[in-house]
Amino acid sequence: MLTQVVADTAAEFARALVMPNLNPPVTTARSAAAYRDRILAALPHPADFTPLMTCYLTDNTDADDLAAGFADGIFTAAKLYPAGATFQSDRGVTSIENIMPVLERMEDIGMPLCVHGEVVDADVDIFDREAVFIEEVMLPLRNSLQGLRIVFEHITTAEAVDYVFSEDTGLAATITAHHLMINRNAIFQGGIRPHRYCLPVAKREQHRQALRRAATSGDHRFFLGTDTAPHADNAKEAACGCAGIYTAPVAMACYAQVFDQENALDRLEGFASIHGATFYRLPVNAGTLILQQSATAVDETARCHGGDIPLTVFQPPEGLFWQLA
Repeated sequence: MLTQVVADTAAEFARALVMPNLNPPVTTARSAAAYRDRILAALPHPADFTPLMTCYLTDNTDADDLAAGFADGIFTAAKLYPAGATFQSDRGVTSIENIMPVLERMEDIGMPLCVHGEVVDADVDIFDREAVFIEEVMLPLRNSLQGLRIVFEHITTAEAVDYVFSEDTGLAATITAHHLMINRNAIFQGGIRPHRYCLPVAKREQHRQALRRAATSGDHRFFLGTDTAPHADNAKEAACGCAGIYTAPVAMACYAQVFDQENALDRLEGFASIHGATFYRLPVNAGTLILQQSATAVDETARCHGGDIPLTVFQPPEGLFWQLA
C-alpha cells in the first residue's frame, strides 16, 4: 500500500504533509523519522519528493520531544484529532484542556497546529460537528492562544468558510478536491456509495458552493489539502466501512476542473502552490506541473486496481475532464 500511495502522490506533488494516524500513531520525533525513512525508501526513482511529517497529539504528548522534533526539522506541524472523530483517531485528544501546555509550547516556537475540526459528542448531529467545533473549541482556543498558527483542515461548511474569512492572521484552511465536487447526495446516488464516504462527511449543496467560492477566491487563507485516504476496497465495501476518499492520482486534475468551472484557472497556482507554502513558511516549489483539458471524460478505472491491493480512486459524479500532461 505504501509503495502505491507514495508513487501516486509523488507523481502529482513535490511534497506532502503526511498525516500521523497510523496504527500505532506517530506520536514521537523518533517514530516520525522512521516513518519518513520508510516513505523515502518507497519512492520511485528518480523522484523529487519531500515528506513533511506531523505529530499525532495525545493527552500525554511530551512537549520537549515535540519541540525538539520541530527544531531538528523532523516535524513540520502537529495534528489534533479529537478522540473518535475519524479513522484511527481513538488515541486522540479527549479534551483540549489536556494539551494546553503543549499548545502553549507550540505557540512559543511557532509550530503550526493542524486541526480535524469536529466535536464527537453523541448528541451532536454528524452534519453539525464542524459548526459546533468552531463555537466550542476553536473560538476559545484562539482567544487563549492568539499567537498559535492553526490550519483548519479539510473544511466542509459555510460556517467554517465564514469563520476563516473573519480572522485576519494566524488561521488558514485547507479544502479537499472531493468536497469541492460532491455534496452529501453523492453518497446515496443510486444506492450506498462507500467510496464517497469520508470524515468530515460531505454536506449540503449550499456548503459545497461556499467552499468553491472560498477556494477560487484567491484569498491567501485558503489552500490545497487533499486529505487523500487510501483504504483497500475490502475495508471500504464492508458492513462498517472506513471513512476516507482516495484522490492522490487525480487530485490536481479535480482541482483544475473545479477552477475551470468557476472561471478561476488563473487562481489555481496560488491555491495549489503558494498560499500553503507561505503559511507553513516554506519556499515555493520551483518545478512546474502541466495539466490539460480533455474533450471526453478521462477513464481512470484502470488505476483502481493498478497495484497489489485493490484501491478505488475517486471519480467525480460528472466525470473527470482534466489530466496530467
